[in-house]
Amino acid sequence: MDHNLGQDPAPAAGSFDKSRVLNVKPLRTLVPVFPSPSNPSSSATPQGGAPFVCVSPSGPFPSGVAPFYPFFVSPESQRLSEQNAQTPTAQRAAPISAAVPINSFRTPTGATNGDVGSSRRKSRGQLPEDDNFVDLSEVDGEGGTGDGKRRKPQKRIREKRCSSDVDPDAVANEILKTINPGVFEILNQPDGSRDAVAYTLMIYEVMRRKLGQIDEKAKGSHSGAKRPDLKAGTLMNTKGIRANSRKRIGVVPGVEVGDIFFFRFELCLVGLHAPSMAGIDYLGTKVSQEEEPLAVSIVSSGGYEDNVEDGDVLIYSGQGGTSREKGASDQKLERGNLALERSLHRGNDVRVIRGMRDEAHPTGKVYVYDGLYKIQNSWVEKAKSGFNVFKYKLVRLPGQPQAYMIWKSILQWTDKSASRVGVILPDLTSGAEKLPVCLVNDVDNEKGPAYFTYSPTLKNLNRLAPVESSEGCTCNGGCQPGSHKCGCTQKNGGYLPYSAAGLLADLKSVVYECGPSCHCPPSCRNRVSQGGLKLRLEVFRTKGKGWGLRSWDPIRAGTFICEYAGEVIDNARVEELSGENEDDYIFDSTRIYQQLEVFSSDVEAPKIPSPLYITARNEGNVARFMNHSCTPNVLWRPVVRENKNEADLHVAFYAIRHIPPMMELTYDYGIVLPLKVGQKKKKCLCGSVKCRGYFC
Repeated sequence: MDHNLGQDPAPAAGSFDKSRVLNVKPLRTLVPVFPSPSNPSSSATPQGGAPFVCVSPSGPFPSGVAPFYPFFVSPESQRLSEQNAQTPTAQRAAPISAAVPINSFRTPTGATNGDVGSSRRKSRGQLPEDDNFVDLSEVDGEGGTGDGKRRKPQKRIREKRCSSDVDPDAVANEILKTINPGVFEILNQPDGSRDAVAYTLMIYEVMRRKLGQIDEKAKGSHSGAKRPDLKAGTLMNTKGIRANSRKRIGVVPGVEVGDIFFFRFELCLVGLHAPSMAGIDYLGTKVSQEEEPLAVSIVSSGGYEDNVEDGDVLIYSGQGGTSREKGASDQKLERGNLALERSLHRGNDVRVIRGMRDEAHPTGKVYVYDGLYKIQNSWVEKAKSGFNVFKYKLVRLPGQPQAYMIWKSILQWTDKSASRVGVILPDLTSGAEKLPVCLVNDVDNEKGPAYFTYSPTLKNLNRLAPVESSEGCTCNGGCQPGSHKCGCTQKNGGYLPYSAAGLLADLKSVVYECGPSCHCPPSCRNRVSQGGLKLRLEVFRTKGKGWGLRSWDPIRAGTFICEYAGEVIDNARVEELSGENEDDYIFDSTRIYQQLEVFSSDVEAPKIPSPLYITARNEGNVARFMNHSCTPNVLWRPVVRENKNEADLHVAFYAIRHIPPMMELTYDYGIVLPLKVGQKKKKCLCGSVKCRGYFC
């Protein structure tokens, strides 16, 4: 059957009677999850069998019963659940649980930032060389087996992951001690906010990367730690560190259209999509005397035969109907499928999250929140397997910001099927960088920035002797995590500062990279900031702030973006340029910076080995175009490259949080305290709700 997007693809009336497709059972028909001890004397049960006990995964739990993964709940959640159980039914409009819903009764053995339950197939037991990616072909979920059973190969991998002696709970507690107390007050609010969502994701990222770093060191593996995403997510759930614990229909407070996520657990922690694996999330609502499910969100990540060509229309396939053991079968009108059918008739909004291919890590996915949709139609058709599947036509509500369509536009620019509007220069760097940086103006008639010479490197004509002698490392094949012989690793506190994915793993004040004195090759993972640009950037004309910088690529938190290139100058030269009002392109490491408001220790400039002043007015790279923001998405860190002959200090920029494509990259310029006589404050135009009004 061939359906065109934008048209009603439903079959003709009478061609298929959905009511006769399946043997539909009510959602209350559940197999006992927590059987009580056997009672042979009971006449109501077979001898040796357990009497029927059915407990919600979110509790409350009778004596001797404990929740299993991923249904761990905090004591507060348990208390709220018990209160809800004691509330008269008439006063409860919809039984809402903070735990993962019924359609996710599955052990998440493979939830990563890859497509959970995708149809990809790799060699069984072989793990990729990234600390967050793993074979997902054995996992149930959207596009998975549909029978909720784990497979032996996946189980063997899981046992291998648990071999470390790392105590995740102790690591998490140490991280939580560094968090500002005010952050917890925001997170404890029943409804989320933009701050609550941002703080939750930032804490998750710090915890995930730290757990991976420690686990990797303990195992001494160059291939990276296994599943810190699940460890961090579980710990945050059990400790109640999350936003929007109440499930809801429609808009999720603090989550904006276009937000991106690299892990399914992130969707859960911010209240966008609760199941860590299933593609359909729903809740139960009371209608007359019966309870019926309504869909609240779906994840379309390519596991099924979804049609996603139209940016405002999604043809979504139902769940189930495939099993490796039992083979393919007709999908059933139950659980998530039934919830979508009920939402069609009730007309409630459904959140849509689209899974996009992560170009930087082909085995992974980037999840994009594409806003609210309504289900317009549903039907049944034959899949390629020959069995019946449910299809749902969802139409995007008008008036929402673009999200998925931005990604489609970038794909068209990349494959040259469409041209980028407003391009002034296709490559501002004139070949100085490995990747071109286009210069774009689609705002006004300005033809470009003032003339400067593009240089990707830092020039220091008067280098000083190193503060301490350094012979560098002798790691001929590249630095290994946990190596006691690597001097560079020891300078970083015994850990490699970057994960196997090249992400900044720690928030230390100074990053020690390998340098000219080291024997390791250029491909060593401790040389992340030395490889030039790895993101497709563009310099663009902003509305009211001059020129700015943004990326065509989605950027993961902790990703290296660029260094600040230019000429190193002394303090006297800084004073001279400031007096001439020509200090717009000066980086001053001595300013006061509030880089991460979540963590109490990050309220001043990193403890840099020696003051560093860089001017990029006449010569510099893309960093000179990054504008100031009082709520930045980028921070800087001093990077020392090991060199026994001279001090080799650089400034590198890293993403604070996940940054969607085409979002402006900004960092905090900092302020000079105390203000000098005659020093003028510069008006801040960042537009942030936390704008302090000026910088200087």
